[in-house]
Amino acid sequence: MAGDKTTSEDVRSSRVIRVVFLALLLDLLGFTLILPLLPSILDHYSQTGDGVYQSLQSVVDWFRGAVGVPMETKYNSVLFGGLIGSLYSLLQFLSSPITGALSDKYGRKPLLLLTTVGLMASYVLWAFSHSFTIFLLSRVVGGICKGNVSLCTAIVADLPCPKARNKGMAMIGVAFSLGFTLGPLMGAYFALSLKDTEVFYQGPALLAVLFSLADLLFIFFMLPETLQKGASESSGIQHSGDLLYPVALFNFTALTRTKNAPSEQKMLNLKALGLVYFSYLFLFSGLEFTLSFLTHQRFQFSSMQQGKMFFFIGITMAVIQGGYARRIKPGHQIQTVSVAIISLIPAFLLVGIAWNLTLLYSGLFLYSFGKQVCICQYTNALLLSSKYIYIYIYIDIYRYIYIFVLVFEFVIFFQLLLLLFHAFQHKCLDTAQPVKRGQ
Repeated sequence: MAGDKTTSEDVRSSRVIRVVFLALLLDLLGFTLILPLLPSILDHYSQTGDGVYQSLQSVVDWFRGAVGVPMETKYNSVLFGGLIGSLYSLLQFLSSPITGALSDKYGRKPLLLLTTVGLMASYVLWAFSHSFTIFLLSRVVGGICKGNVSLCTAIVADLPCPKARNKGMAMIGVAFSLGFTLGPLMGAYFALSLKDTEVFYQGPALLAVLFSLADLLFIFFMLPETLQKGASESSGIQHSGDLLYPVALFNFTALTRTKNAPSEQKMLNLKALGLVYFSYLFLFSGLEFTLSFLTHQRFQFSSMQQGKMFFFIGITMAVIQGGYARRIKPGHQIQTVSVAIISLIPAFLLVGIAWNLTLLYSGLFLYSFGKQVCICQYTNALLLSSKYIYIYIYIDIYRYIYIFVLVFEFVIFFQLLLLLFHAFQHKCLDTAQPVKRGQ
C-alpha cells in the first residue's frame, strides 16, 4: 500500500511539473516579446506629445540634473526606460507577496488563473496603446498581475517529495532559459511586418494575448490544485508584511513564524545567502535592462538584431546550464559562484567599452556565463541549507526587492562608466564610424 501511494504521488508530481513548466514557458514567452522593442517604442512615444510622457520626462530631467548625467539623448533614453522598468518591478514586488498569501488561503490554481487574466488584459491594452498613457497603463496592470513566477514556485514547493521539488525548480530554470531565448526573437520577428507603421508593436502584442489565452486555458484544464487543506501556517496579512518589510525580509522572519522553524545556525546561513544574492542583483542586474538601449544607441540595432542578441544570451546560458552548471558537485557552490562573479568584471568592462560587435559579444558571453552560474548555484546552495519549502518563496522575492534601489543602481552604473571609460571611450568612438545595420 505504501509503495502504491508513493508511486501515485510520483506520477502526480511529474504531471504537475510538466504543467508548471509549459504554463510558465507560455507566460515568459508573452512577457519577453517586448524586450527588443522597448527602445523603439519609447522613441515612438517621445514624438507624440503625450501629456503623461511629458510629465515623466520632467521627472527624468530633474533626476538627470541632480546626479550630473550629461544632457544627451542616449542617457535620457536609458533613464526614461529605467523609470518605466522600475515602476513595473516595484508593482511586481508589492503584489507578489500578496498574491502568494492569497494563494495560501484560496489555492494556487485560482490565483494563477486570476493573474493570467490580468496579464492578458495588460497585453490587450498594449496592443491598442495608441498613446503613451495607455501603454503606461498596460505596464501598471502587467506589473500588478505578474505573480505567475511566484505562484509556480509555490506550486513546486507544495510537492511532497524533495526530489520532485528539486526537479521542479530545475524545470522552472529551463523555462526561463527558453522563454528569454525565444521570446525576444519572436517579438522582433512579428514586429517586422509593421515596422514602417505607427503600430509596429501590435503584432507582438497580439501574440502575447494569444500566449496568455493559451496559458489560461491550459492552466484551467490541466493544472490540479496542489495546496493541501490546512497547509497554510500563517496569516496571509502577516505573511505579506513579513515579505514587504525589508528588515523582516532580510531576517527571514516569515520562516521563524512557521512550525519547526530553522535552527539559529541555519537562519544565519540563510540570512548570509540572502544578503549575497541581493548584493549580486543590486550590482549586476542593471545590464539586463540597459543593454537594449546601449545597442540601440551605439550600434543602431534594429528590433530583429536586438532579438538575435537576446537569443545569443539565452542559448549561451542554456549550454552553460546543461554542460557545466548542473555538473558541479554539492558543496562547491560558493567557490563556483565566486569564480562566476569574478568573470562578470571583464564582462562589464568589455560591454562598457565595446566599439565593435566582437567586443560586445565577448562581453555578453562572459556575462551569460557568470549570470547562469550565479543563479543556478545560489539556488542549489539555498536548497542545501534548508529543507523548508517556504524558502522557495524567498528565491523569487529576492529577485524583486532590489527595485527599491533600482534608480540609485542606474546612478552608480552611469557614474562608474563616466569615471572609468570617459576618456578612453570618447577617443574610440570619435575615431570609429558607427556600425550601420539594416532594419
